[in-house]
Amino acid sequence: MSHFSQIKTQIRNLDSLKDALTELGVDWKPGPREVRGYRGQTHPAEVSIEQENGYDIGFKWNGLEYELVADLQYWQQNLSVDGFLRQVTQRYAYQTVVKETARVGFQVSEQQKNEDGSIRLVVQRWSA
Repeated sequence: MSHFSQIKTQIRNLDSLKDALTELGVDWKPGPREVRGYRGQTHPAEVSIEQENGYDIGFKWNGLEYELVADLQYWQQNLSVDGFLRQVTQRYAYQTVVKETARVGFQVSEQQKNEDGSIRLVVQRWSA
């Protein structure tokens, strides 16, 4: 019986996920790699995060989105699973917005981090 949990996300772009993890200071490895779990069990993932206890966290493509894959009994991060996913999701959304707006000719002209942790972005495009 597998001890791995798979948690759905709204993350669909691998490059933005990698950029979000890097921005958060997470030491991640590109895949495909095997994420290590209980009693030597492994699970394939496109991104893996090694933990000091020998159990990994990963993000695996399920055909629709990247799910977080981990043996949650051995979670060893500064934040809870929910807190970690909230941070990753926020930075992922930020990366996605900045990349997509740049792709269609916009630039970030203003950025503000609010007291509640949300980020306010103003983008603009100059036209002739």
